[in-house]
Amino acid sequence: MKLQNTKIVASILFLLISFACFSQTVPPPPQPPVPPGLPIDGGIIMGLISGIVYGVYRLIKSK
Repeated sequence: MKLQNTKIVASILFLLISFACFSQTVPPPPQPPVPPGLPIDGGIIMGLISGIVYGVYRLIKSK
C-alpha cells in the first residue's frame, strides 16, 4: 500500500512540475502603435467602384 501511495505522490508532483515549466513562457514584446493618417484598406474604393459599375450594368441589362 505504501508503494502505491508513493507512486501517486510522485505522479502528482511530476504533473505539477510540468505545469510550472510550461507556464513560464516569455510574452512577446508589444507592437508599436499604427501611425495616424493611414487608410483602413486600399480595396474599399475599388470595391465601391466595381459595385456601382455592376449595378449600372444590371440596370441596363434589365431594360
